[in-house]
Amino acid sequence: MNLLLLEDSDFTAEHQVRLSGRRLAHMQEIQQVAVGDNLRVGRINGLMGHGEVTALTSSHAELKVQLSTPPPAKLPLTLLLAMPRPKMFRRILQHCATLGVPEIILLNSYRVEKSFWQTPFLQPDALRENLLLGLEQARDTLLPTVRIEKRFKPFVEDSLPGIINNQLALVAHPGDYPACPRGINQPLTLAIGPEGGWIPYEVEKMVAAGMQPVQLGERILRVETAVTALLARLY
Repeated sequence: MNLLLLEDSDFTAEHQVRLSGRRLAHMQEIQQVAVGDNLRVGRINGLMGHGEVTALTSSHAELKVQLSTPPPAKLPLTLLLAMPRPKMFRRILQHCATLGVPEIILLNSYRVEKSFWQTPFLQPDALRENLLLGLEQARDTLLPTVRIEKRFKPFVEDSLPGIINNQLALVAHPGDYPACPRGINQPLTLAIGPEGGWIPYEVEKMVAAGMQPVQLGERILRVETAVTALLARLY
C-alpha cells in the first residue's frame, strides 16, 4: 500500500479521519506506525497529501490530514477488453488501475466462455476493491470506470464509432498486420481480445467501425501480459 486511500465516510471532520479494518491492519502490521507518524494519503476521486497519526488503538486509527496535491494524469485511453478468465481478471483490473487506464469496457467475444460473466469479481464491490488496490500501488486516487457490454455486434455497430469519434483506434491481433506504434500522445481506443484472440469476424466488424489492426510479434501472449506490454509500448 503506497497510498492510504480515504473514503468520504472516513471523515469525521474536514481534516480528520477515523480508520479501521484492512487499512488499520496494514498500518499496524506492515507499516508499524505509531502516533506522530506521517503517511501518504489520498481521498478517493480527490486530492492527495499526508496524514499524521493522532490516535492508534487495536480497533481504530485517527489521522489529521492535509490534502493539496492532484493525482497523476490518466492515460488518454479507452480500453476495450474481451472479458478475461476470472482467475486473471482481478490482476488485470489492478494492473489497469496502476497503469492509469481511465475507462475499461468489458466486451463479449466468441471465445469468451459464458461462465466468465458469472464471476463474483464482476460485482460492483469486487470491481471497486480491485481497482482501489491498483490505485494504492500507483499512488492515484481517481477510480477508473468499468462498463460491461455482453452483446458484441450491437456494441460494435451502434456504440463503438461514437467512442472512437474519428480518433486513433487500434485492435490488437496476431497476424500480418502493422506493428503496434510506440510513444503515442493522442487519445486512443485500444481493443484487446480473449485467450486465443479475436475471431476474424470480430476483427472485421471492429475495422468496419474505424479500428486498425496491429500486432506485437509472433508470440501469443496471455491477456494480462498483452495489456501490460501494449500499454508500455504505446505510452
